[in-house]
Amino acid sequence: MRRGTLTPYLLITPAMLLLLAFGVLPILVAALVSLTDMNISGLANWSNVEFIGFENYVALANDPDFWRALGNTALFGVIGVPSIVFLSLAVALLLDRSDGRIARALRSFYFVPAVTGIVAISLVWGYLYNTQFGLFNWVLSWFGIGQVQWLSDPWLAKFSVALVAIWRGTGLNIIIFLAALQGVPREYREAAALDGAGEWRTTRSIVLPLLGFAIFFVTVTTTIAWLQFFDEPFVLTDGGPLGATTSVSVFLYKEGFRLNQFGYASAGSLVLFVIIATITLVQLRIRRRDEKP
Repeated sequence: MRRGTLTPYLLITPAMLLLLAFGVLPILVAALVSLTDMNISGLANWSNVEFIGFENYVALANDPDFWRALGNTALFGVIGVPSIVFLSLAVALLLDRSDGRIARALRSFYFVPAVTGIVAISLVWGYLYNTQFGLFNWVLSWFGIGQVQWLSDPWLAKFSVALVAIWRGTGLNIIIFLAALQGVPREYREAAALDGAGEWRTTRSIVLPLLGFAIFFVTVTTTIAWLQFFDEPFVLTDGGPLGATTSVSVFLYKEGFRLNQFGYASAGSLVLFVIIATITLVQLRIRRRDEKP
C-alpha cells in the first residue's frame, strides 16, 4: 500500500481511538453490566456480581416509575424540540436582517445562556419561580392573581422546567442558524425583490429551503438533547413533585447512584440508547427521502 494511501488513515486514527474508548466501549460495558445484578459491592469485588440474563429488562418493562419517566421525557421532547427550533430560527432571521452594534450585542445576549453554568441558571430561575418571593408571582399579583405553584404543582412543574431548558437551549441554535444564513446568496434575495416578492414570500420560498440542512441538523441534535434531558429537572426539582419531572436520565441516575442498582440502571441506559438511535435513524431516513428528486 502506498504511503499516500496510508496517510488519511493515520490522521484519523487518534479520533477513532477516542471514539472507541469513550463512545463504543462504554456502550459495550453497559450492555454487559445490564445482564448482571451489579451494585456498589460489585465494584470492589467482581465475585459478588451474578449473571442474571435479561431480568433487569423484564423488571424495567414492569416498572411503573420507568414508564412514567419515559412518558415525561416524551412530553418534554414534544414541548421542547419544536419550541427551540421555531424560536431559534425566528430570532436568527430577525437578527440576520439587522446590523450594527445593537444587533451584535443581541447576538451575544442570546448566546449567554448556552455558556452559563446550569447550577447558576437554575438558582436564578428558582428564585424567579419562588412561590412567596419570586418575581413571576410578584408581577402576577399586580393583576390580582394569587400565588402560582410553579414547581410544586405536578403539571405546571413540567412546563416550568421545560421553559428553563428552552431558554437555555435556544442561544446555541441561533448561532447555528445565523451561520447558515450567511451562506444564503444575497443575489437570490435581490432577484426576488426585483420580481416584487415581499419579505415573507422571500423567506418562505427562498431562504427556508436553503436552510433545510441546518434545520435538519438542529432538529436532530435538539431531539437527542431532550431525550437525554437531565440538568434542569435534576437541579430545579430533583424529579419532583411526585415524579412529575423525572426524565429517563434522572430516573437512571437515581437508580444507579442513589440506589446502587448499576445493573438495573445500565439496562435502562441501553433502552434509552436504542430509543435515541431509532428516532435518529428515522429522521435520517426522512431526510434522505426528501432529498430524492
